[in-house]
Amino acid sequence: MADKLRTQQQLEALQNKYIGTGHADTTKHEWLSNIARDSYASYQGHPPLLSYMAIGMGKCEERVRAECMEKMVLPAGPRPETEQ
Repeated sequence: MADKLRTQQQLEALQNKYIGTGHADTTKHEWLSNIARDSYASYQGHPPLLSYMAIGMGKCEERVRAECMEKMVLPAGPRPETEQ
């Protein structure tokens, strides 16, 4: 029983520390937004990947970085009226 409680406490501590881990009440939209934001942050944090994307898109690296930052505002679009 103590192991189960300890595991639950560790999970809650991780969820408080890392917002994107989600919890039982996380909606589909929130989950998708977290995944998209993590992806855009990773693209910006890895210069070789950002360069690769810029070459593929035919744009300069700084423009691709700026577009990634703009997309982080609403990565999965506006919040839907009702969740399914």
